[in-house]
Amino acid sequence: MRYFLNVFVMFLFCLVFSTPAFAIKIGLIEGAQQTIVAVSNLGGIYDAESGKEILKLQPMSAYVLKNARNSIQIKINGKYYSLHSKRIILKTYDAKGFVLAKKRWYRQNMIIAKNSEGLTVINDINLELYLLGVVPSEMPSSWNIEAHKAQAIAARSYAIANMGKRASRGFDLKDTPEDQAYGGASAETQKTNKAVLDTKGQVLVNNNKVISAYYHASAGGKTTNSGKVWCKNLPYLHSVPSFDNNVPKSGHGIGMSQHGANNLAKYGYNAYQILAYFYTNVQLATIPSK
Repeated sequence: MRYFLNVFVMFLFCLVFSTPAFAIKIGLIEGAQQTIVAVSNLGGIYDAESGKEILKLQPMSAYVLKNARNSIQIKINGKYYSLHSKRIILKTYDAKGFVLAKKRWYRQNMIIAKNSEGLTVINDINLELYLLGVVPSEMPSSWNIEAHKAQAIAARSYAIANMGKRASRGFDLKDTPEDQAYGGASAETQKTNKAVLDTKGQVLVNNNKVISAYYHASAGGKTTNSGKVWCKNLPYLHSVPSFDNNVPKSGHGIGMSQHGANNLAKYGYNAYQILAYFYTNVQLATIPSK
């Protein structure tokens, strides 16, 4: 094993972006005829176009939103009332509050948009806060912290590289493994939050572009060249022994094996050595963030 791990790409720290902190829109629900929402603290519903507050929301009270013919309706005291809007934003007055959807708590804002198929529910959130809900959803919180850090950097890179991937549906990425599993604030743990904070703003780049740092659960012994799956060879995704023979293959086998990353961390390798092993011809860059 040492033979493979002694050959590393040298990581360079550099500033490649001067843009403000990224915000990202995550699709949680599509085509719903009704959905239940709530706020943890006093909050409100706002018209997304005008920014005008439509209704105050009481904390820890469930509200049913319904897809109606010409607008979104809300159920109050057993009766439905029109919000006279097809696109609304839910948020708390306190920035530290949470919004509920899909039976989970989420940070920052929730967008509910009406279209021909029903209601789309979207979490509009800062990228770093989004990652707090990705890492524990993609990787068990009991795993090694260095594996968590590698996961955070890979997930951040994937999110930035795929920003706008699902723009035609009103958001950037889904909250499922089709993009990245995301459980919101309800999924967060102290340990995985630390991994995100310790790697704040760090991404992998190739040829001055943030890469789609693909990853999977287990390659079953050896990762796969991207060209064998997508008919396109990417310069940073090559087949390497995956150090995950202890578990069956699960996923597309391209990029970082999550089980392999955890096994390498157990052997004493840090997040950057793990990433350098699974992704070739890459550098580590830092994006300015709040």
